[in-house]
Amino acid sequence: MMRALHDEHAGAVYAFVRRYEPDPQRAEDVVQEAFLRVWRGIDRLDTKRRSLRAYLFTVARNVLTDLWRAQQRRPTLVADQDALARVPAEDEVERALDDWLVAEALTRLSYEHRRVVEEMYFHGRTVADAAAVLGIPEGTVKSRAYYAVRALRSAFEELGVTR
Repeated sequence: MMRALHDEHAGAVYAFVRRYEPDPQRAEDVVQEAFLRVWRGIDRLDTKRRSLRAYLFTVARNVLTDLWRAQQRRPTLVADQDALARVPAEDEVERALDDWLVAEALTRLSYEHRRVVEEMYFHGRTVADAAAVLGIPEGTVKSRAYYAVRALRSAFEELGVTR
């Protein structure tokens, strides 16, 4: 019975599916899945009450609907290399977040502490060089650096940084 059903209706079901699925291989897969579903429920099929062709079209439509829903759940593949190049990499995002956290923590320091941090950590100056640039004694640079680091640690804790 299944062979006769396939021989009689497969062409029409394939033509129906191709109206909605342009890829011929996927259309064949849909038709195959539709006939497989019909075969699994062949014992429940009432040929006297309904048209077999209409039933096959309904099953094929359901397979197409399942296929479309599955595609909606999957991420879309991007083949445009220029678009991919513009997407920030994870490292860039991580660095941007780190930069923002450091900038926010620095705003919580006093002006004097922030200037010492900038000279020593951002410009890479030694204590003596930072003291010369800032016009303050070396001991004051060391003291401000110590308290600035403690204040930064507190600021980072307030911002939720745990590393």
